[in-house]
Amino acid sequence: MTPRDASDDNRWSDLDRPPLNGAALRRALVRDGGHGGLYCDVEVVRRTGSTNQDLVGHAVKGDAEEGAVLVAEEQTAGRGRLDRRWTAPPRSGLFFSVLLKPTDVPVHHWGWLPLLAGVAVATGLSRAAGVDTALKWPNDLLVTVGGDERKAGGILAERAGTDGVVIGIGVNVSLRENELPVPTAGSLALAGAVTTDRDPLLRAVLRALEDWYGRWRRAGGDPAVSGLQETYAAGCATLGRTVRAELPGDRSIVGEAVAVDGDGRLVLATADGLQEPVGAGDIVHLRAV
Repeated sequence: MTPRDASDDNRWSDLDRPPLNGAALRRALVRDGGHGGLYCDVEVVRRTGSTNQDLVGHAVKGDAEEGAVLVAEEQTAGRGRLDRRWTAPPRSGLFFSVLLKPTDVPVHHWGWLPLLAGVAVATGLSRAAGVDTALKWPNDLLVTVGGDERKAGGILAERAGTDGVVIGIGVNVSLRENELPVPTAGSLALAGAVTTDRDPLLRAVLRALEDWYGRWRRAGGDPAVSGLQETYAAGCATLGRTVRAELPGDRSIVGEAVAVDGDGRLVLATADGLQEPVGAGDIVHLRAV
């Protein structure tokens, strides 16, 4: 990957949203010429369709190594789960992807990577932005705006060849109320963040990701030994609530979310006394009657 810094263009359209400085981010995050830490490169581009699509393409062609980070100031075709679109004004959020190659971890543990990324995002943003965050299983970041729970971010994990996974992260940082794509969306600014400077926010999230990824790998991907399962459960707003899981094949299950099991699945206790593990699906938090 060849650096092409978006910060080279100083013609800002919004002075409250300065561009990221790719060179400064590389100096802060890329250690010892790429040795001794996770990150080997941080590239900032002004505009792209999808950082995940771009980085998966680089990885498949052999043009990116583990720890490559691709950040976009604007995404025109960003995607979430179930191929949902993610759009936001330029420089209003964090839109980036990271290539991971956990080849020393059994593949059956790789399903924890999006949940690990969720923990890292929540940890980093809570520290740097001073905002209380929560995780909606499996991959949404929630904040509270005016007493309401709103989605401010999401995570998408995609395989990249046989040995890689690209983790895509999108977070609404400075979006104003009239810029929200839907009324149920939120942003760090609307949640009362102490800063909307994306530079320290991005650094905090990437450092938290590096920390949790290192713990998880040292534990051989075991979510219990690494502390990931317990930490995810502690920050998961879905647990303890009645939810509806909308599953493939137009099937749905309603029950209380009681646990996240060792495979990262959400376990629902249904009214007929069964415990149903859900590995994939759309989760709707139901309001108490």
